[in-house]
Amino acid sequence: MAQAQGLGKKYIKAFLKGFFVAVPVTVTFLDRVACVARVEGASMQPSLNPGGRQASDVVLLNHWSIRNYDVQRGDIVSLVSPRNPEQKIIKRVIALEGDIIKTIGYKKKYVKVPHGHIWVEGDHHGHSFDSNAFGPVSLGLLHARATHILWPPQRWQKLQPVLPPERKPLHREQE
Repeated sequence: MAQAQGLGKKYIKAFLKGFFVAVPVTVTFLDRVACVARVEGASMQPSLNPGGRQASDVVLLNHWSIRNYDVQRGDIVSLVSPRNPEQKIIKRVIALEGDIIKTIGYKKKYVKVPHGHIWVEGDHHGHSFDSNAFGPVSLGLLHARATHILWPPQRWQKLQPVLPPERKPLHREQE
């Protein structure tokens, strides 16, 4: 009996050691490297959630790839909503700092994206709360880059940076 108690304590001690190592490693990984997220809503259709409300895509969000704010036109990114800091939104990068973009319903017809900012839009115009509503977004609000669709299985794919031809910037400021 005493031997069984000693064995039980040994297993509990080993479990706790593993637990106290695994939890910080997992939290750090999810915070700094990558995590998964479910995409809700119609703003990124048809790229994400093409089936509408019937199915939500689950995407891999890569935090590591944007640690130096290295984004390009066409990337799908997750960011903190400029209007509601409690909410994360997912949009496509349309323009980078220095670009001049023709807007869709913004208060100005043309906008030069300021230094340290990007212009983001949903793929489903008219069903998207994006830069056309709140203007250029600070790079500091970037959360991650969506790199892959993980679910549903029939949609497994790598997300490529694609910029619709009609949304290309009109002019890029020469530096």
